[in-house]
Amino acid sequence: MHILFKILITLLCALASIAADAQRFHSMKVMKEGDFMSAPVIRLGSDDRISINFDEWSDDFSELRCRLVHCGPDWKPSRLLESEYLDGFNFADIDDWALSSGTFTGYVNYQLFIPDERLSPKVSGNYIVEIFHRDDPDEVLGEARFSVAEQSAQVRASVSSQTDRGHNSEWQQLEIEVIPSDVRFESPFSDVRLLLLQNNDPATLREIDTPSRLDGSSLIYAHQPQLIFKAGNEFRRFESIRTDYPDMHVDSVRYIGPVYHVWLTPDTQRADAEYSYDQTQQGRFIVRQYNATDSDLGADYVTAHFTLDTPDITGADVYVAGEFTGYRYDESTRMRYDYNAGVYRLELPVKQGSYNYRYVAIPRDGDRQPDPSLIEGNKYETRNEYRIQIWYDPPGSRYSRLITDTTLYP
Repeated sequence: MHILFKILITLLCALASIAADAQRFHSMKVMKEGDFMSAPVIRLGSDDRISINFDEWSDDFSELRCRLVHCGPDWKPSRLLESEYLDGFNFADIDDWALSSGTFTGYVNYQLFIPDERLSPKVSGNYIVEIFHRDDPDEVLGEARFSVAEQSAQVRASVSSQTDRGHNSEWQQLEIEVIPSDVRFESPFSDVRLLLLQNNDPATLREIDTPSRLDGSSLIYAHQPQLIFKAGNEFRRFESIRTDYPDMHVDSVRYIGPVYHVWLTPDTQRADAEYSYDQTQQGRFIVRQYNATDSDLGADYVTAHFTLDTPDITGADVYVAGEFTGYRYDESTRMRYDYNAGVYRLELPVKQGSYNYRYVAIPRDGDRQPDPSLIEGNKYETRNEYRIQIWYDPPGSRYSRLITDTTLYP
């Protein structure tokens, strides 16, 4: 395995745990404005904006500020000065806030859009939004991440279950063509990198340093091991948009002060089951309360009870994963095995809405790579989403340019 690939996986998994701060901020949602199914990426110089929305459990607002850190593909800060990647001063008050209304859990909802008249990125790349209290700028309370792409190349891509490792089995293989439009690659075999993510899960990150071949000015990526992914399975889903009766995949709802509790229908392992199609949100969540005029303020927090009915998996820990957990693998998302009942259990606070999730096993020894397939299985028919990034390091440049960032939707 490529050394940089290992570093990137470790770093992105660590960053995911910071971005969805389980103690300070909750229900953090980062997306392109107006499209909750989009990846958090905007086009440089366009009218696109990134929307960042999160809650703080409190009865009063905090005087929060934020700043931007320009990063390369590995999410490490670049060598650029703030004035080189940002118009204006590098701080902004998060002054768009409101108190929750009619909820058992009191919270403050914050909203931020980038770019605006205060924070406006000047160059492409990855950006970290650091959130801090105005009186203590050195203590970062939470982070959000988004990307700014030049979109100066077109990408044609396809995914197939006819792979170099077998046909219609447990794999999916991509073939990608990158067609430069407003950029000219001087040395494409040494200066261009392709990064891939399946369903925006940091643990699936793949890096390809060189194209397979050139076709005129186009870069072709085909029949390389990094283009082959485990097929996985469709995400599981549940809804908690109301508390007067059970929603989708919910067995029962009951108020146990100070909050409502939602018991999900017990799940079973699907590795040995036949594939079953389900139209999901590719791991995402959306906040929604059925009769609220503004769900950001009217949706309450409930305690969701997850149950996985399967024998104890020796030598591995089991986690609940999805966008709503930030793909965070720590004590807050680790399931405990109930030996008396023969099931795994986990309680998680979630804001009312529609949620996608899956169960992930992580071996206690070895590389500790998160692996959903032990429980969910690998079904070649699965409709996965693939995010494709093209990075360019021209000779003499002091930062990596994000040439294009696109998503191959199922």
